[in-house]
Amino acid sequence: MRAVVWIAEGSWQACVDQARAILPPDTAVTLLHVAPGDVEALAEGARRGLFGRHPPPPPPHGSIREISDAEAGRLLATARERLGRECETMARRGRVEREVIAACAQADADVLVLARDGERKLGPPSLGHHPRFVVDHAPCTVVLAWAQAPPAVETIPPPPRHRP
Repeated sequence: MRAVVWIAEGSWQACVDQARAILPPDTAVTLLHVAPGDVEALAEGARRGLFGRHPPPPPPHGSIREISDAEAGRLLATARERLGRECETMARRGRVEREVIAACAQADADVLVLARDGERKLGPPSLGHHPRFVVDHAPCTVVLAWAQAPPAVETIPPPPRHRP
């Protein structure tokens, strides 16, 4: 069996804990982090300034890409340590939802573990845009984890009222 565990800021711990709990010991695990590809372009555009003003100096600690790559590496290393077993790590950049799907296909994954990132209530709003796309298009079984304790059943919205 092959599994991909999507490591995203704010919810990665739940994904790693879920993977550790449900995946058999002989599962080939890949920890995946995807950085959005448009962030650098947006930041560079802001750095150039508005209407021809002089741009500020570049960041003192390297380019945004260098900083992003270093942070992704640290996050994956921390996730690997929490997982407590041998695994591969993969860092990608681009349209997040599409990169997750591509990584699952590349790894020939049987299972993808990801976390809910939307509103903290039961129902469709518990999934943000990227996880919703991934759940709808994943080429493998998907395991959804709550980033925190699951909300109470009372958070389910009432059914729609029927009009006579």
